[in-house]
Amino acid sequence: MPRQVDHEERRRRIAEAVCALADSSGLEGVTLRDVATRAGVSMGAVQRCFRTKQEMLVFALDHVGERVTERVTAQVNERAQPRTASGTGPTGSALEHVLGEVALVDEVRRTEARVWLAFVAQAAVTPELATVLRDRYAGLHPLLVRLLRESRPTAPAPHGGGAPHADRDPHQAAHTLLALADGLTTHVLIGHLTPQAALELLNAQIDAFTQAGPMAAGPREVAP
Repeated sequence: MPRQVDHEERRRRIAEAVCALADSSGLEGVTLRDVATRAGVSMGAVQRCFRTKQEMLVFALDHVGERVTERVTAQVNERAQPRTASGTGPTGSALEHVLGEVALVDEVRRTEARVWLAFVAQAAVTPELATVLRDRYAGLHPLLVRLLRESRPTAPAPHGGGAPHADRDPHQAAHTLLALADGLTTHVLIGHLTPQAALELLNAQIDAFTQAGPMAAGPREVAP
């Protein structure tokens, strides 16, 4: 009997082929035939999985975004664990590690950073891809707000010290830090900053938001 094809596994395999092509030459000239060849499947197999090239690119971008989300979740869960009696355990704040994952500045993330920026460039002229990116950023926002609030418990600012609550809005801080992390991806990829310098800048900005004064407790949001 012929081996049963795992449809989802084939879709993921095709998505990985799209990412490999994005890494080597960008997305603009990628065709279904290129992807089929890279994935080691027939053109018909690609077309059975995806009706159009746009549908294939949207799935591939979501595939990349899901990998980042999984790592972000793992970082949060790891740092939620109590330290051992000997004092060993994860170091660094969850906020630092989450934004570090988003920034993709580590050497081991260099390929993923190139792929991500190829999709970002394509999203500027492709509304369907732009929607995926907006949804990913929107999904991260509540987590960043929560981590910001947890890193600086709500309390009245000491007389003459700290920043007023209006200036410590966690929603605004979350938007700022996410935009910074995203921008650092480009600066590292083109060689303007080293990964270490990028992380130092990111962590310094995190410190500026979490140490200067208490975070506002209200639900105020900054319009995108």
